Amino acid sequence: MREVIILGFGQAGTQLSNAAWELLCLEHGIKPDGLIFDSLSPEDCENNQTFFQDTPTGQQVPRAVILDLEPTVVDEIRTGVYRGLFHPDQLITSIEDASNNYARGYYSIGRLISKRFLAQVRKAVEACDMFQGFFVINSFGGGTGSGFTAHALNQLACEYAKRSKIQVGIYPGCHLSAGIVEPYNSVLTCGSSMDYSELSILLDNESLYNLCDQCLGVPRPTYTDINRIVAVIFSCLTVSLRFESPLNADLAQLETNLVPYPRIHFPIVSHAPVTSPVRSEHEVYTTCDLTRLLFEPESQMFNVDLAKGRAMSCCIQYRGDIAAQDVTKAVLDLKCKQKIRFVDWCPTGFKLGIASQPPTIPSYSPMAKSNRSATLLMNTSAVNQAMQRITTKFDMLFHKRAFVHWYVSEGMEEGEFTEAREVIDVLRQDYASVVEESETDQQTGRSEPISPNDKSKQTSSNHLVPFSELSERSGYESYEDDLPHSPI
Repeated sequence: MREVIILGFGQAGTQLSNAAWELLCLEHGIKPDGLIFDSLSPEDCENNQTFFQDTPTGQQVPRAVILDLEPTVVDEIRTGVYRGLFHPDQLITSIEDASNNYARGYYSIGRLISKRFLAQVRKAVEACDMFQGFFVINSFGGGTGSGFTAHALNQLACEYAKRSKIQVGIYPGCHLSAGIVEPYNSVLTCGSSMDYSELSILLDNESLYNLCDQCLGVPRPTYTDINRIVAVIFSCLTVSLRFESPLNADLAQLETNLVPYPRIHFPIVSHAPVTSPVRSEHEVYTTCDLTRLLFEPESQMFNVDLAKGRAMSCCIQYRGDIAAQDVTKAVLDLKCKQKIRFVDWCPTGFKLGIASQPPTIPSYSPMAKSNRSATLLMNTSAVNQAMQRITTKFDMLFHKRAFVHWYVSEGMEEGEFTEAREVIDVLRQDYASVVEESETDQQTGRSEPISPNDKSKQTSSNHLVPFSELSERSGYESYEDDLPHSPI
């Protein structure tokens, strides 16, 4: 069995990791103290080794490192129901938090705890027989989640360059914000760590809140409700790593199926069914229904308009009572109805997998239990919409140099803001060029795609304004019209 280590950073990463481990324990028949239920045979526990280490005493220890500079959230795990599950060294805290400041997480406070973190990661890797990579869970907008995550990915890229590093990141929402400096933190962490992770799966709290309100009938969801939904998504995304499935049997296959070019590695997630226990009593979902729902806005975990983008690849993982012929029929029906537009150089578009293991929905979850489910990972140019929103907010703040002194005082140089912003500009141009070249090929009949990395062959029709030009203009009104508009 090829092992995977889960890393959780910051408040979001800590709470999401805790919810994910609770669900993984339920799926694998592991009690809160790490011992296996007596009713399970050794054969039933063979799939545990991907995410759990078996000790001589029979305890299953998560392959995990959870870190938050502020100890309050981690202390909830230390004193919670699953306090006996983790080794004490796996839960790392400092004496002060990052104050929602990327620079404190990356430079001043984060580096004080970096050696301790890396030592624990090495210990976890040494306990693996066939280590294949990391899952990194964090928030783009927090101080530890942005700053220390970028620092950690940098270090992991040096020590484990040939191992996969897959991010599951909470991206700032369109209207919902947990902090004023979220645009700074998000652009800085994305710009500095983009080349150190092979895949960055995006979700946002705003979409999750809307999903709770509209689909689950929870008008005022808590972070606990949100985390338990994300835990179900994480379980479905990793089911093929833990149980027999023809799709994405390891992390390398996940990357191969989703990433056409190295920098274009930001897929979004959809899941179906997402319904409340009350509504589920009156609803029945066929395989065609599940597949159709994956491309509906109410099933998306990330707020973008798929109709305004082009898909490059889609991976759909089905779980439970699903027949292969029904999956084939559902996908053909989806293509016939043209529910999704693909770039013309991707003739197949879909990678499909079926795991017979049914989804596990805990009794305390706001989601209803189901005997089948479907989870979609889609790499689409619609992600550009979210990048446009965050860079617009970034420009509004940075034009006035608002809050910049807090970052500089923690050891960061002001030029890093400009560098990170320009990295996002280039990424947006890469995504835009994929769509432009696809549309050009349809008009001219050319079949050979142009890589976003090949700047010499790209068309000059890209209308994005380089950030270096924006920063040289003196008046806010003088460059506002050049930026794509979105609500702040």
